[in-house]
Amino acid sequence: MADSTVISDRPKQADLDRCVHCGLCLNACPTYRELGVEMDSPRGRIYQMVQVASGNAHIGPSYVEHIDLCLACRACETACPSGVQYGRLVEAARAQIEHAVRRPVHIQLLRHFVFGHLLQSRLTLTIFGTILYIYQAIGLKKLVRNLGFFKLLGKLGDLEQLTPHAEPPFFFSQIGKTFPAEGKARYRVAFLAGCIANVSFARLNEATVRVLQKNGCDVVIPQDQTCCGALHVHSGLPRYARALARRNIDAVLEGNFDAIITNAAGCGSTLKEYHDLLEHDPGYAEKAAHFTARVKDVTEFLASIELNPNMGPLPITVTYQDSCHLAHGQRVRLQPRKLLAAVPELRFQEMPLSDLCCGSAGIYNVVQNEMSMQILQRKMDSVNSTGAELIVTANPGCMLQLHAGARLYGKNQDVAHVVEVLDEAYSRANRIS
Repeated sequence: MADSTVISDRPKQADLDRCVHCGLCLNACPTYRELGVEMDSPRGRIYQMVQVASGNAHIGPSYVEHIDLCLACRACETACPSGVQYGRLVEAARAQIEHAVRRPVHIQLLRHFVFGHLLQSRLTLTIFGTILYIYQAIGLKKLVRNLGFFKLLGKLGDLEQLTPHAEPPFFFSQIGKTFPAEGKARYRVAFLAGCIANVSFARLNEATVRVLQKNGCDVVIPQDQTCCGALHVHSGLPRYARALARRNIDAVLEGNFDAIITNAAGCGSTLKEYHDLLEHDPGYAEKAAHFTARVKDVTEFLASIELNPNMGPLPITVTYQDSCHLAHGQRVRLQPRKLLAAVPELRFQEMPLSDLCCGSAGIYNVVQNEMSMQILQRKMDSVNSTGAELIVTANPGCMLQLHAGARLYGKNQDVAHVVEVLDEAYSRANRIS
């Protein structure tokens, strides 16, 4: 289905007008904290959007640079007393840039391959995942890292630190299946497994299914699901995201599910905003509203039901890093902490500035690697101050970033998703019994 809503892909004047330029967002902004530059703050970026919208400025290299440097972490939304929907503004600004700026041909081809094919193709992801696994399994990755070869590659070497692991067997083989609840079924839920997560976080997806089963859920993995479109929206490509949204709605909506579950906070924010993405689509606007009403982050869902308390002790000190799109985009903060508090003998240490971005932000750590690493180093200072052995978060992208942070700037702490902590506690209970 062709996307006929290009004209809407620019910051809306009503959204721009909500900013009263008070500056309360400045200290919440990671790039402003690092640079102290007004134009790299939410207020400064909105000012630039206003100038472009009024015709007083054009979309040139400076504008693109300042918009691209934004992490879209949405911490400014939490700080804003006027309710400015900054995430929607910056995504629209990037879509407008995409229409106005002609990228070099090789960049166009790369973006088309990644966003138009790779993230949507189970076969291509499986092929890439298999190659990555072989590279890791034969020890080549460890060898070239120990030899310092990547340091010779400059920026490419820095990006190697963020390379995900491939985890065969990939989760693609589970798509289309239904996993019955343990004991009496209380809920019927759909689990959206993501795209890259099926390759690099297959064990996390499996743990998510097990924990849901332990808590009385029949878990359906819809056959026709696809990538959620979050990376596309963040990269100024809403036309791709709209097509993916329609596919996911068609795959899930008629299934009579109590909830549509995701374990990726970044995906969850986009899934919960399908109604905005498709508001001008007469065939899907109403369907999208029904879809988004059922979407729940896995921590949000588990914290809302009577949690199965049959867990074994986990005597470890942990700290929690708020995923930006969970804390700021979805306003889910207490629920992950509530779940951690339910684990016997787990010692929780709150870190300073736990809701300040770790620098992952989708593909930000790839396209803005230098700034991302600066932000990560400061994050690891906060982590290290807690003395925690385990860093817990609720988003696969954050997990990759924090793994790199622990290796580069930390004390080799382990990193886990909240649901993996619960899965381990349930597993220990089984071993004890």
